[in-house]
Amino acid sequence: MKISVLLTALFMGCFFANGQIVETSAFGKGLFNLVGKDSSWTMKLGARMQFLTTANFEDGQSPEHNMLIRRARIKMDGFAFSPKLKYKMELGLSNRDIGGANVFTNNGPKYILDAVIKYNFYENFVLWVGQTKLPGNRERVISSGNMQQVDRSLLNSRFNIDRDIGMQLRHHIDVADNFVIREIFSLAQGEGRNITSGNLGGHQYTGRIEILPMGNFISKGDYTASDLKREPNPKLAIGVTYDHNNNAVKNRSNQGSYMITDEGFYQTNINTFFVDAMFKYQGFSLMFEYADRDADDPIAKNADGSETGTVVQVGQGVNFQGGYLFKNNWEVSGRYTNIKLDEAITGKMPETQYTLGLSKYIVGHKLKVQTDASLLQVDGREDQILYRLQVDLHF
Repeated sequence: MKISVLLTALFMGCFFANGQIVETSAFGKGLFNLVGKDSSWTMKLGARMQFLTTANFEDGQSPEHNMLIRRARIKMDGFAFSPKLKYKMELGLSNRDIGGANVFTNNGPKYILDAVIKYNFYENFVLWVGQTKLPGNRERVISSGNMQQVDRSLLNSRFNIDRDIGMQLRHHIDVADNFVIREIFSLAQGEGRNITSGNLGGHQYTGRIEILPMGNFISKGDYTASDLKREPNPKLAIGVTYDHNNNAVKNRSNQGSYMITDEGFYQTNINTFFVDAMFKYQGFSLMFEYADRDADDPIAKNADGSETGTVVQVGQGVNFQGGYLFKNNWEVSGRYTNIKLDEAITGKMPETQYTLGLSKYIVGHKLKVQTDASLLQVDGREDQILYRLQVDLHF
């Protein structure tokens, strides 16, 4: 601990010695900005925390209560050498952020969420290199600090492709003043974030295209939940993603559990398909997502053909979410999610969840209080009710 504190002090000391602090204009714009004396680099330092309490009720059982620091993170971003060369680094400090240590992460906590360089090398082409979110479903790419409800949906938890290490090529076309097309191609390792043991299977290939037929949203609002900017004109974004994980060794593409056999790792091609949309207009917002995952052979087998008991989580899911932001910055929202994994393969019954949320935005997403209640229905099981209350604070 003393060594880490000393290194942090030395790290920050170097920046202060070679740069100057530029005060931020308002709360929520970062703790402070650093600018090199020769203006050849910048760094904005931010921090955020989420405090969460939950209560889970199921017929015939005692309620389960829990309180935790859901997220605690530090983020740094800016440019280096040239404004065309940007970077972002985000570190997770809570147990939920750094959990999941195993031999493939050198048995160490997974502190690093993002560590990525973004190089605008030609016109509208930008190359990303490092670890960051893959261009998967919209709800996953939206920051956890910019959620409309306390957390993401069941569709995201079952199907998202999260973060990985690799490269992304991004491009956009301004077809007209109010028509934009974006294309993204990603090549990643295919096993998730912070892997240190090398690539066990094949690689992961992801392609995404987005169409904004009514032009760009205010302040990138197509990747921020709730219509906090109260779009004066209707805005719509439609996205389609196809992800192919070649010889994947985890049961949810680059997420989930490793499929271990008596000879090593079971490998199979896993494909994930997403369709999503975001609409906003004068305080009203609506988001839709559909997900589908399949695999060449979803049942993991040992060398003799016997089943290991691990299977790929193949199936489909759909999610609808909408809300209305009143002029006093209170918002009511609702969500419907339905998950249908292949019962014959996964043994899991269909799930349906209904969520009703209430949020108070004190300073937008930077300081807010959110609460929601969800009803979860699973075939063959008693209904469950989940109540959550969360406070977000972002500097």
